[in-house]
Amino acid sequence: MPRRTPSSRRPAPRRTGGARIAPRGPRRIVMLAFPDAQILDVTGPLEVFAIATRLLAERERRDPGYQLELVAASAGPVRMSSGLELVAQRSLRDLRGPVDTLFVPGGEGTRRAVVDTATIDWIRRTDARARRTSAVCSGAFLLARAGLLDGRRATTHWRNCDDLARLFPRVRVEPDRIYVRDGRIATSAGVTAGMDLALALVEDDLGGELARDVARQLVLFLRRPGGQSQFSVALDAPLASRPSLRELQSWIHEHPEADLGVEALAGKMGMSPRNFARVFTRELAVTPARYVERARVEAARQWLEDSRAGLDEVAAACGFGSAETLRRAFQRLLRVSPSAYRDAFARAEGSRASLAQ
Repeated sequence: MPRRTPSSRRPAPRRTGGARIAPRGPRRIVMLAFPDAQILDVTGPLEVFAIATRLLAERERRDPGYQLELVAASAGPVRMSSGLELVAQRSLRDLRGPVDTLFVPGGEGTRRAVVDTATIDWIRRTDARARRTSAVCSGAFLLARAGLLDGRRATTHWRNCDDLARLFPRVRVEPDRIYVRDGRIATSAGVTAGMDLALALVEDDLGGELARDVARQLVLFLRRPGGQSQFSVALDAPLASRPSLRELQSWIHEHPEADLGVEALAGKMGMSPRNFARVFTRELAVTPARYVERARVEAARQWLEDSRAGLDEVAAACGFGSAETLRRAFQRLLRVSPSAYRDAFARAEGSRASLAQ
């Protein structure tokens, strides 16, 4: 990796007496694009920086904000995994000058990009002249391949954390984080977590008040509660291969308040409890009891988001024996209390209401 010298990267804005000093020009955000990248990994963070810049101009602040650039192997259209195309303003070889923040997206295309020597070399060289480098979702694999995550803490989409740790053992993977910042390198979890990370960078550059205003514009949390597990509880168990078991999965989610013990579920399948537990665990890689707990927590999430029912009522409606059992399950699976979860969604609804007025 090229050796970084003090003159090879743009210094961070100076602070004097707690006040941020505006840079002489806009901070240059360079976003990499490659075929079959996830389009939200690209556009989500860029929109955060664009709104921050617009708010600065509306308030006639001296800080010029951000300059956004999309780069790819060749200038011109780049097809994303959705089939839509984004237009890169310049090619990788034509990028010149200092970079404030390099962003690397993820998506299906990382499978090819991670073995593309030209792309990995470009990431390594550009990082050497950037103030900071960030990756969204599986973009962490590209940073890891470039050697930028060696000895650092990092995260990626919850489905890919085990692979990241296995393929790059020198990376200290933290699987239940929305984003991880280790020095000047940052990584984030799946898709919208890139916007969470971008908000954190805006807060660093421009302060918490402006970052909160950007979050309100986008109806986002400034700091999202919980970890990745909060958003994967109902998703990390696959559908069973046999139709009768898939139907049982649907029934469990539709009737969380029912008797969902092994004997009751085995009876619905016409199987012995022992055989049912063995088949269920083999097909879904999770025990029936753990699956039921996850389904009930998912149901409780919906109650907390959509109603003002008390915890006792929510617990009863979702099959938990008590509010305390609900609290323990929430804390274990989501790393956040039911009350904190509901408060976070209430704040989000308040932001929506204020935008609608």
